[in-house]
Amino acid sequence: MTATINAPQAPRPVGAYPHARRVGNLLFLSGLGPRIPGTNEVPGNVFDDNGKLIAHDIERQTRQLVANLDAVLEASGASRNQLVDITVFLTDMAGDFDRFNRVYAECFTESAPCRTTVEINALPTPIAVEFKCIACLNDDASAIMAR
Repeated sequence: MTATINAPQAPRPVGAYPHARRVGNLLFLSGLGPRIPGTNEVPGNVFDDNGKLIAHDIERQTRQLVANLDAVLEASGASRNQLVDITVFLTDMAGDFDRFNRVYAECFTESAPCRTTVEINALPTPIAVEFKCIACLNDDASAIMAR
């Protein structure tokens, strides 16, 4: 049995998918970006006069992404300490990884999940970072992660 979760405090998905789906004690989060809920603006993006993206601020985007992650987790009855795996997609590994990693380390100080970070050419909206996450909602998950 599965349950679909949509978080009203998170930005709406850009496609036909839910924010998350619970299957037993596992919670699978759809790809989540740093868009600001309600406005869909991306913090730190700079555009030229023709509307072409010319710069982004990975630190601001990462902080907003974690806030969006928290909103989806809260709507799912979960928290960051129940995350077991995160796949991170960056559009500029060479330029952004160190600054991204510093902010990520500030946000995941306790029970950090496993993580894979990959570089990709583009994302569906003008964002520089996206998370794909799996959480364990089993009551034993926190105890297991703390070991």
